[in-house]
Amino acid sequence: MFRLTLSLALVTLGLVARAQNPQSAALAGKVEGKTYVSPTGIFKVTIPVLPELGGEITDTPNVVTFQDAFNVHISIAAFPQDATQRWENSTRGPKDYLIYFFSNFVLSDFKQAFEGVQIESAKFIPATLDGSLITFILIPGGTMFTDKVPQLATGDRGPIAKRGNLLFVKNGHIFVISIELAERVIEGRTYTKTTAEEDDILRQRLNDVVAKIQFATLPAADAKK
Repeated sequence: MFRLTLSLALVTLGLVARAQNPQSAALAGKVEGKTYVSPTGIFKVTIPVLPELGGEITDTPNVVTFQDAFNVHISIAAFPQDATQRWENSTRGPKDYLIYFFSNFVLSDFKQAFEGVQIESAKFIPATLDGSLITFILIPGGTMFTDKVPQLATGDRGPIAKRGNLLFVKNGHIFVISIELAERVIEGRTYTKTTAEEDDILRQRLNDVVAKIQFATLPAADAKK
């Protein structure tokens, strides 16, 4: 059941539909002023898009996606760990568990949706969020900014999208934050960033999202589950 629920939710990490207006009532969570509150109440986050810039929100009980009309595409997923996932986490330890989760669930779902997905790099950061994993992946044909891609010449291949992903465990949930580097596909031939520069940009944007999140304060007994 966890696998099915996760797979369906990861589809909305930005692989499909555009969203509702930020002020729309058709959300599983809710908007309070400039803050989005998740349906489960496990976190809330300052909304990183603006309605006047085409900002939109879509969500499910476990995933929220923010996108605007220019260069923002951010998804935050928070999946409750079932007994199996809690066991995997406790026996593997933070680093191996996050690698296991990313490989078997997140990367696997991207590969099912797009052919030729590759891991560009990955790094475990023990000092961040009690242990987090940051990964950079390349996704042929996987941009969420198709309407912004410059006209391709005959025979040219479509752009290869790049995403930064940050995984960590908090309050019995596995969090996956995913951001597309929109400039990589929308600037066309004028784009000159190096891989190191791309990684720095995505790393900073992921950190900026984390800084905007407020996690629920759970009773000590619940937080250990």
